[in-house]
Amino acid sequence: MTGKICGTGSWAPDKVWDNNDLAQMVETSDEWIRERTGVVKRHIAEEKEDTVTMAAEAARRALEDAEIKAEEIDLIIVATISPTEIMPCVACGVQERLGADNATCFDLNGACTGSLLALNTAQVYLAQSIYQTALVIGAEKLSGLTDWTDRGTCILFGDGAGAVVLKAAENGRYAQITHSIGKRGSALTLKSRNQVCYETDPKAKETYIQMNGKEVFTFAVSKVPEAIKTLLKREEISCEDIRYYLLHQANERIIRSAARRIGDDISKFPMNMAEYGNTSSASLLILLDEVKKSGKLNRGDKLILAGFGGGLTYGASLIEY
Repeated sequence: MTGKICGTGSWAPDKVWDNNDLAQMVETSDEWIRERTGVVKRHIAEEKEDTVTMAAEAARRALEDAEIKAEEIDLIIVATISPTEIMPCVACGVQERLGADNATCFDLNGACTGSLLALNTAQVYLAQSIYQTALVIGAEKLSGLTDWTDRGTCILFGDGAGAVVLKAAENGRYAQITHSIGKRGSALTLKSRNQVCYETDPKAKETYIQMNGKEVFTFAVSKVPEAIKTLLKREEISCEDIRYYLLHQANERIIRSAARRIGDDISKFPMNMAEYGNTSSASLLILLDEVKKSGKLNRGDKLILAGFGGGLTYGASLIEY
């Protein structure tokens, strides 16, 4: 059994900050940000738009696209590093809002690799016939975790959510490869506010995303192509057989470098960070939804999904649409 994609959805807040808005907050410019990241603007959630709200909205659209009812869902996994509450988990909040009363629900923290890991997890449950219909969501409200005085990170991040509905099917194909490098985890960190009194502690910046940009860039441009090439070789698939490579939308330069190292045309690497910035766990599923809605996918097309981020974690998956 394999989980086949039968519906996708995404949602982003209406409020948008472009690079010129950020230039009024830190020493930067639209040209500087575009050249180094490819980001042009990012969506910023209002106070009432929490992670559960965004996840539920993306999920509703995925259910509509799949033409199935919420009560048909028997598994909900939400990938996020920005839950509104520690408990109940975001997935349970989504269940409540959708009325998906038959679903088992839990969250998964894999940072920017989160939605890929969540997809892998759902596929295992479906392959074993434990569940039949899964809803996988990536949702982030990173604006609340971003230090808007830090030029090195604030230019990157935005808010949003993406979702995919998977149904168990006899035909289809799914394969994955993932790795973690815990000893390099200090390159990208976020300290819990439950452990730091961030209102008064002089180390309050630790409770916002901290990143060694150079180290993360080096990690991504080397390990992501390596994982993709290893997966293709193992599965005996050539680059010509891949319709699209959907990579975590962190930085345009990373994706262009990955395309060169893999040896395939950049036209097969769709990008949307100009619109959303880096939405961490949400980025892959937002991109998947946009590619699907573009009408450029046909049943049987093979896709590579790849993620990389905090942990450090990275991986790639092959899925037949």
